[in-house]
Amino acid sequence: MKVFSLALLTLLLAALWTGSQGVSLRSSYSTCCYKDMFIRRKILASNIQSYQKTPSHCSHRAVRVELLNGKKFCVDPEERWFQRYQRQKKSTSAST
Repeated sequence: MKVFSLALLTLLLAALWTGSQGVSLRSSYSTCCYKDMFIRRKILASNIQSYQKTPSHCSHRAVRVELLNGKKFCVDPEERWFQRYQRQKKSTSAST
């Protein structure tokens, strides 16, 4: 009986550990951008609340842009309009 209880406890702990590991892996990959998630049109600078580069483990290099309304889009960091936005943002933060 003790062996059965110990085995059951071990299985339960293993299941909990694997479940928590799976959640953390999914959440880190949910910050990645995939080919069909990119927006090609220019976003007005006044609509951008924040942006963040995707992690290095992602298959596509991208920036996740969050708008004031809470929507998030994936943007190619090489887009000209985004490059200008970053330069403008850096120059305004450097002057304050």
